[in-house]
Amino acid sequence: MPNSKDYIEYVLELMRPAGRASARAMFGGHGIYVDGMIVGIVDDDVLYLKTDSETRDAFVARNLAPFRYATKKGDVEITSYYRPPDEALESPAEMREWLRLARAAALRSASRAPARKRAAKAPPASGPLKKRARLE
Repeated sequence: MPNSKDYIEYVLELMRPAGRASARAMFGGHGIYVDGMIVGIVDDDVLYLKTDSETRDAFVARNLAPFRYATKKGDVEITSYYRPPDEALESPAEMREWLRLARAAALRSASRAPARKRAAKAPPASGPLKKRARLE
């Protein structure tokens, strides 16, 4: 089931007090960004926040479910994205703490990621090519 526009707008409204919130369609769901950094995903109108080894225990301790998906082979993959508690989905103030954990995980992930290398561009031609004079 695709995400509803209303749910995406609701999630963004919850996150706006934390920074510039935006969403981008991806893999049949949406990536949720705050200040240009991915902090969550939405799939089937369910929000999941980014975790890592330093923040995951807070989600697990509350028995919050991770995002799971089935591969083409039928295996179930468990991701590092977890649902926030219901009360966080009811107010920006409650969301703030869970979003702080997600942003911290995103920052650590970004600092560990190798820098992307851009392909070198060929210098622009400086004018029409001239034929070389033949030396005899």
